[in-house]
Amino acid sequence: MRKHAVLLTVLFALIVTLTSVTAIFIEFYDLNKQQYINNIFTKDSVITQIYQDHELKDSSDIMLEANLAVYNFRIEKDRSAQKIILNKGDILKQKGFKDETVMLKKTNLLSLEKIDSLRTTMLVYTHNIYFYIQSPKGYILILDEELRPYRPWNLLYAYTAIILVLTASFFLILLRLRPLTRLRRKIAKFGDGAMDISFATEGTDEIALIANELENTRVKISTILESRTLFLRNVMHELKTPIAKGTIATQMLGSQKQIDRFTSIFGRLESLVGEFALIEEVTSINDKSEFTECRLVDIIDGAIDMAMVDKKSVTVDIDTSTKMYVNYRLYTTAVKNMIDNGIKYSTDKHIRIVMLNNELAFESKGKCIKHPLKYYIEPFTKDNPSKNSFGLGLYLVDSILKAHDKVLAHEYANGVNRFIFV
Repeated sequence: MRKHAVLLTVLFALIVTLTSVTAIFIEFYDLNKQQYINNIFTKDSVITQIYQDHELKDSSDIMLEANLAVYNFRIEKDRSAQKIILNKGDILKQKGFKDETVMLKKTNLLSLEKIDSLRTTMLVYTHNIYFYIQSPKGYILILDEELRPYRPWNLLYAYTAIILVLTASFFLILLRLRPLTRLRRKIAKFGDGAMDISFATEGTDEIALIANELENTRVKISTILESRTLFLRNVMHELKTPIAKGTIATQMLGSQKQIDRFTSIFGRLESLVGEFALIEEVTSINDKSEFTECRLVDIIDGAIDMAMVDKKSVTVDIDTSTKMYVNYRLYTTAVKNMIDNGIKYSTDKHIRIVMLNNELAFESKGKCIKHPLKYYIEPFTKDNPSKNSFGLGLYLVDSILKAHDKVLAHEYANGVNRFIFV
């Protein structure tokens, strides 16, 4: 729903506009039709005048017909036709009734009751306009051969034209918004690590300007990332060379105590450079092309081998059919760090790996951690400085999990620390 908010807003605006225009045209249609009826009903004065003169002078029917013919009126003489017209015709307007609103609905035009004054009713039947005159002496049904019922063709043409223009405008807006949809997809791919994608767009409208600015930003970001990666790799390469030379030179020292001390120092430096290299690889991972479906037990076995710990120190309670879509080497490193961390800080030098609610958990006995988990996933933080570590273990785990759209969580219960890959 939220992904199409702009489209839905435009669609809502179109529906509201079309509804409003339709309501206005319906109202205008009613007013225009009523105005037309009122205008043509003015002919009743001519008809009633001719008919009253006929009754007063008691002239012949032929004279009456001749006088009406001058104004394109014709008397309907057929009694059966009169009944059909009066029964099935639609009353447009009446005059001479005490309550015209009520009489319009209730008057029986065929009733022959005695009336006190002249009554006029205008009807429409089969696209013809009729005037029905009732007087104290009788009645007459007259066809107007010139008038035609109201036809709203011009109004319909105008309404159709406006609707077409509004609909065309809506589709033009959608057409102009299509580049925005493509741009959103490209931004999503760029966020997933597709650094070679291009935002460049031809055009001078607002969307094209935004796309081209994004392209400039992408180029700058790509350049910065490439420079950063090259710098870090060169630094680590340059560090490895003196470390290797120092390790070799250490063997030439005369004192075994000094040899062991410098060997430990250079070993720690080499381990630190290795962890830096792994952190750089995790933070600069661009895509998931190296992700594969692996059995979780295989990942844990590989992590145990990397940690070089006694398998008796690790209890694995995992279904062998459980699989995960991961970068095998990085995820194995994360599990290895959790095994190292669990054994190192547990009271019984043992760790248990289980699945809880489809989430991988690492359980070890010991005291609850002193600080919130957020403190430990920062680089170079640890509770015991004397421990043989650099404080990068959980930071590296957290970085690897983020690359897999996961986070590290912790809970403590009944003397057990439980770290969970959520």
